[in-house]
Amino acid sequence: MDIKELEAMTAQYVLHTARRLPVAWTKGRGVYLWDSEGKKYLDLLAGIAVNVLGYNHPRMIHAITQAATHPLHVTNLFQVPEQTFLAKDLVSLSFSGKVFFCNSGAEANETAVKIARKWGNETSNGRKNVVITTKQSFHGRTLAMLSATGQEKVRTGFQPLMPGFVNVPYGDLAALAEAITDETCAVMIEPLQGEGGIQIPPAGYLKGIKDLCQRHQILCIVDEIQTGMGRTGKFWAYQHEEIQPDIVALAKGLGGGVPIGAVLVRDEIAEIMTPGSHGGTFGGNPFVSRVARAVLKTIQEEDLVAQSADVGAYFLDRLKELESRHPLVHNARGKGLMLAIDLDCPARDLVLAGLENGLVLNAVQEKTLRFVPPLILQRKHVDESIDILNDILEAVP
Repeated sequence: MDIKELEAMTAQYVLHTARRLPVAWTKGRGVYLWDSEGKKYLDLLAGIAVNVLGYNHPRMIHAITQAATHPLHVTNLFQVPEQTFLAKDLVSLSFSGKVFFCNSGAEANETAVKIARKWGNETSNGRKNVVITTKQSFHGRTLAMLSATGQEKVRTGFQPLMPGFVNVPYGDLAALAEAITDETCAVMIEPLQGEGGIQIPPAGYLKGIKDLCQRHQILCIVDEIQTGMGRTGKFWAYQHEEIQPDIVALAKGLGGGVPIGAVLVRDEIAEIMTPGSHGGTFGGNPFVSRVARAVLKTIQEEDLVAQSADVGAYFLDRLKELESRHPLVHNARGKGLMLAIDLDCPARDLVLAGLENGLVLNAVQEKTLRFVPPLILQRKHVDESIDILNDILEAVP
């Protein structure tokens, strides 16, 4: 089908909640995508940090093929071996605790907040139920997570928001400390802000938050939905400061492209959740659990966390070179393969120019480009990207 015809049909039948670009992908291999007209693109978006193994990875294909020969779904009213094995895998990579499975990042964060509130209410006779989050944060698009998110642009039109959330400036420990009251049950934090434009907090920020949580006997929730699975050069971004959270929410890269979310809960906190206190029909079904296990195993056996650190550092150096050559580019930053640059021109203009030149880019803010490519990205792909970006920037009037 012609792309114009597809755009018209989409406009007629699909809710207009996304500004869709005029491209439809029909094939992918490694870090490359092909559109419906056969044009090849280097992908620096990875489905928004989801496709960590890129496209058509043989281990993903094998896992999906094998999973399709078993029951796809059985419900959590029964034992689900693949889910149990996946939970054990995640615990072995984090801390002693329990895992709850769901379908998305927003659901994972909702679950984290539910656990924190239940723990707070039951340990304080109902007094502790407020969660502190940060400005410019992004935790999802459900009503509760809109209320938690610190960006007015995603909240507008959905008032009244849910009570029980307080926003403080990101990276400001003093402001966070001042916001803690007898009603606070938890702090929910992104180790790096993703949708906020790849904002990196000052060194010691996460450790400072954990210390405050311990001092005030409240929970530390880390939102690793975008930063987890090796994205920042550590398997978990919280490991950069060697803290142990009470609750971790993850999704995106966990399934490598199939929808899955999960919440890791420290053992002492997990005891608060009893049969009937939470649930979900599809969470952790045999199909997604089997595929997620293959993703985890591949990340470990192909040493993709170390590759993310190495290639990410090289990518950052090349972005800084780009910054030194082009006055339009500012503040190259990032950890691992989670990077960004600020611009003196609309970022969407560069996204469109990127598509014309075979490069998939992402405008995460009005004047910010975000780079969250597959973790299989190599230095040669970085060089290819920088060459294209350089040509695009030179053409900006």
